[in-house]
Amino acid sequence: MFALALKMTLRDWRAGQLRFLLMALTVAVAALSATGFFIDRLRAGLDRDARQLIGADVVINADLPVNPAWRAEAQRRGLVLADVASFVSMAQVGEGEQSRSVLGALKAVSSGYPLRGHLRTSTDLQAAQQGQGDLTQDVPAAGTVWLDPALLGSLSTRVGEQLKLGDRSFTITRLIAAEPDRGANFMAFAPRVLMALDDLPATNLVQPGSRVTYRLLVAGADGQKAGTQAASEFAQWLEQQISANNIKGVRIETLASGRGEMRTTLERADHFLSLVGLLSALLAAVAVAMAARRFMQRHLDACAMLRCLGLTQNQVTAMYLIEFLLVGLAGSVAGVLIGYGAHHVLLQALATLVGNELPAPSLLPALQGLGTGVLLLAAFALPPILQLRKVPHNRVIRREQEPPQVAALATYGLGLGGFCALLLWQAGDAQLALYTALGFAAAFGLFALVGWAGLAALKPMRGLIDHQSWRFALTSLQRRPSATLVQVVALALGLMALLVLTVVRGDLMTAWRKATPADAPNRFIINIQPEQSADIARRLQVAGVSYAPQYPMIRGRLTAVNGVTVTADTYTEERARSLADREFNLSTMAQMQAENQIVAGQWFADRPGAPEASVEEGIAKTLKWKLGDKLRFDIAGTPVDATITSIRKLEWGSMRVNFFVIINPAAMTEVSQSWLTAFHLPLAQAGLMNALTRDYPNLTIVDVGAILQQVQQVLDQVITAVEFLFIFTLASGLLVLYAALMGSQDERTREAALLRALGATRQQLAQAQLIEFLLVGGLSGLLAATAAASMGWALATYQFKFAWSFSPSVWLIGLLAGGLCAIAGGWLGLRNVLRQPPLQTLREA
Repeated sequence: MFALALKMTLRDWRAGQLRFLLMALTVAVAALSATGFFIDRLRAGLDRDARQLIGADVVINADLPVNPAWRAEAQRRGLVLADVASFVSMAQVGEGEQSRSVLGALKAVSSGYPLRGHLRTSTDLQAAQQGQGDLTQDVPAAGTVWLDPALLGSLSTRVGEQLKLGDRSFTITRLIAAEPDRGANFMAFAPRVLMALDDLPATNLVQPGSRVTYRLLVAGADGQKAGTQAASEFAQWLEQQISANNIKGVRIETLASGRGEMRTTLERADHFLSLVGLLSALLAAVAVAMAARRFMQRHLDACAMLRCLGLTQNQVTAMYLIEFLLVGLAGSVAGVLIGYGAHHVLLQALATLVGNELPAPSLLPALQGLGTGVLLLAAFALPPILQLRKVPHNRVIRREQEPPQVAALATYGLGLGGFCALLLWQAGDAQLALYTALGFAAAFGLFALVGWAGLAALKPMRGLIDHQSWRFALTSLQRRPSATLVQVVALALGLMALLVLTVVRGDLMTAWRKATPADAPNRFIINIQPEQSADIARRLQVAGVSYAPQYPMIRGRLTAVNGVTVTADTYTEERARSLADREFNLSTMAQMQAENQIVAGQWFADRPGAPEASVEEGIAKTLKWKLGDKLRFDIAGTPVDATITSIRKLEWGSMRVNFFVIINPAAMTEVSQSWLTAFHLPLAQAGLMNALTRDYPNLTIVDVGAILQQVQQVLDQVITAVEFLFIFTLASGLLVLYAALMGSQDERTREAALLRALGATRQQLAQAQLIEFLLVGGLSGLLAATAAASMGWALATYQFKFAWSFSPSVWLIGLLAGGLCAIAGGWLGLRNVLRQPPLQTLREA
């Protein structure tokens, strides 16, 4: 039976009846394999570098210097220690009017850092930019710093020059090519400055209110199993101490947890990219089902002949199942190979984010790709094959076709079940899979409904244009409404995805820029000391800055609500847990900011001895606060209990200083404060920032424009990768269009032959086909553009909260793209319809 199935497979391949099925399977598997290989390598790199990613076996992260008793306990257990202090600060080169400064992520380390992994450094700029250099266990010597290569360009300096940090100047001796425990937060994106911890006090950068992260790195002395076990036991002891004493502001990282934020980001990327690939696979599955149905229809006569020659139903079923299994394996292998090549494109698009020193991928994505191909084939091609099993002997002399059997129809339920299993497998989350399935079904149904309405609207337009080709085209669309709707919906889904990522994304950025006031702050100054406040305000006014209000900034940690102790475990939502586990930037002021609006309660009366708090409505909702609740904050060891007397709505789009919690001034007279301000600095006065950091080295000046540009670069890389994946989606949409046209090819060939026999010319029929493709593509383009623009409006209105104006370019590009794609798919599907002589066609019919 296998030999017969192989012969039939080769025969059908030579006849061209399996090529499209193979192509559809290949696209589906390639889309999923590309993301599978990409995520597999990222995960393997994360697992391989688990120790290096935290730089130790155990890391204690704290907002204040680590408890000396914990340090003593670690040393008693024979563990090795290293200290790290990290914060953002201004780095400056040059003197006087020639000075230049940028915001850098300062990291002061003790000897022995890192305890796990190695720093890689170089003195050559190009080598450091490419991550190449010498491994080292050293740290910067006293009076020297090592820099991120990006800082050299920003400061127009080089190795061997001086860099000023606070009150102290350092010599740049090396460039950082690779840093094992860099992490993934705001400071990780800022260019790194590495210095010796013993040099930090001389800079005078750490002042009251400074936001510094202290890290104590802990590792086993021998690095073997015994040392790792000792570090693990110390981590367990430490967790017990933190829990028993309700210590806030301390987080423990271990080898088991790795870098939690990186694993969370990786999981989200895995789910999102897999779902993008799955959309391509779903559209390709529709093409597989249509191709399998056409295969079944074209093999009815051959199957009846085989039955007459003695094959049983079981033998017929086995023969075609083997044939489809061979095609499925071939398509899956080809898809896996294409996906493997495509994942290198993803790595290149995200090179600066993921690096290029990742482990080789495992066999798991390849096996998943093979399984996906076989699953899709079994789920969507099995029902038509089971119909071939029921072909009667007398089909040879009677062309009647029995309706599908119940068993064949039931296999479509298997197909639906297989689709749901594939969806759950790729999403990795039942709720996410459900939302995706509902969203896909809703979009498919909505597009089909609008497409049906569009076809209905075309019906009375048949006589609008007195042209034979126009009438032929509209008649053809009306004669096959189901096939037409499938073509429209599939092409529209692919186009919509690409329009959202290209045209609509640009419109969103334009609308956001328009929504941002012209005088929106572009500079923030943080860590202003009380004695510096007046002079900084004067110098800003002289520079032409008309509005630069200064606000107190007080660091405090939420410890209780209504007398009930608050920890991260108090909440289940991720954002609420994060807020409860970090320090708040509190403030105090007598008058509410003009951009704020009271939505409940009233602004405090500021009576002595009665602390009151005004809170932002978003954080109140997240943490379930309400009017009258009593909040307790720990401010530098001093508890402050404040009652919520008002809830405010903030205008985040103004880019001005905002605070989640403001406490009345009378309650804050005894706490230490630093100040911050935000303002719009004219371009001509950019040199003022260099002068301020030169005169007041403790200041941290944030250039909002530079940060937004950096975020935009990261976002562009991610979008480039997603756009590449959506190419598979568009290809799948074109395959569905092609499959729908191929499914009606035999019928169209007979119609064309009959029309030509009745006097229609080949040119008239070619024009009719072109008009038909343009109508299908135009309708698909309009649907895609409307859906994409609606998504842009929804994002602007409900997510980003700024005004949205619909751009006509979306519809114009949608129309053009839809028409071109439909013409391309239509030409591939029907290029042979008009080539066959009418007489030959009529004889075969």
